[in-house]
Formats: sequence, C-alpha cells, structure tokens
Amino acid sequence: MQLKTVFTAGVVMLVAFFAIESIRTSYSPQHASAPALATQVALEVPAQGPTDKPAFAFKGFQIKPLARFAIDAKVLSREDYYLDREAELAPIDLALGWKRMADPAVYRQLDISQGRRWYFYRWQGAPPIPVQEIVESSANMHLIPANAAVEKTLGKAREGASVRLTGFLVQATNAGGWRWTSSLTRSDSGAGSCELVFVESAQVEN
Repeated sequence: MQLKTVFTAGVVMLVAFFAIESIRTSYSPQHASAPALATQVALEVPAQGPTDKPAFAFKGFQIKPLARFAIDAKVLSREDYYLDREAELAPIDLALGWKRMADPAVYRQLDISQGRRWYFYRWQGAPPIPVQEIVESSANMHLIPANAAVEKTLGKAREGASVRLTGFLVQATNAGGWRWTSSLTRSDSGAGSCELVFVESAQVEN
C-alpha cells in the first residue's frame, strides 16, 4: 500500500512538472510571435545559395541568375540614377549594413556617401569597428526591381530604414556585348565588389 502511494505521488508530481513546463515554454520568447522587421534585421549575414533558374529577357537585357539571395539590413545611404546606361536596368543603389554595421552607434561614426555606382566611407581618428568588418558587413547593391510594385516599395527606402530583399544575384548583358556582373562574396572591396540584385520582393520599414 505504501509503495502504491509513493508511486501515485510520483506520477502526480511528474504530470504537474510537465504541465508547468508547458505553460512556461508557451510564454517564452522562442514561441512568441515574430517581431517587427526593424527588430529582426541585421543579425546575420545575407543568405546566398545555388540556383538553377534559367536566364531570361528583361527590359532589353539578358539576365542570368548566379545565386539565390536574401538580405535583412539597414539602409546606410541611397543613390538614384537616371542618366547612365545601367539606370535603365538598376535605377536604385542602396548601401546596406548588417550585423554591427546595422547599429546606428557604429555607422553614424562613419561619413558615408555614394556616387558613380560606388559606396564610400570615411572616419576621423580610429574606425568604429575593424575595417575588414566594415567591408564584410556592408555593401553597395545595385537593385533591379522585378516589377512596378517592387520599384515602388524600394522608392520608400531611406537612410536608417530597415529593408528585407529577396531575389537573385545576377549577370546582365545586352546584344552589344555590354556586361554587368554581381559580386558573389561579401568579403571583397573595390572594383567589382558590388552586388547586382534582381529584387523579386521587398519590404521597407522607415
């Protein structure tokens, strides 16, 4: 009888433990609803992966997807282009930062500018974070809107905005032999280091 009582008490305690644990975990951040984009961005490096999507025609250009691409980042700077040949395809450049380069306490210590399809940054004294980290957690991205809706959304992106972009890193060519090829790494700098992104979806929170 005593053994049966002990066994019963043990079962009751076990059931009570799992009930309490279930309630506790159901309210943990892991199970909470997803936070707003602005609180999610810039925690990780951009996502890149292989693609078998074939080349396609777009606005008189031939677009060859090189890799799938997605990024959550902060807008460090924006430049619109109207007159160069590339403007027909990618009218918007965004300088984007992720990881520590998405932190205003970091990037606001830099003098950031864009021009001639380049992204520039300068600092006074010592850089706020190591230079190689700036290189690897920020980039100038030439954006090709897939449609009018995406272009309208990208038009809302301003300095300090949180953005989420998905699409492809691409190579663009035309019949005259002109070629524009995206970088496929986040660790390069200088000529050829910018990403050329065919943007299929965009989300912006200013």
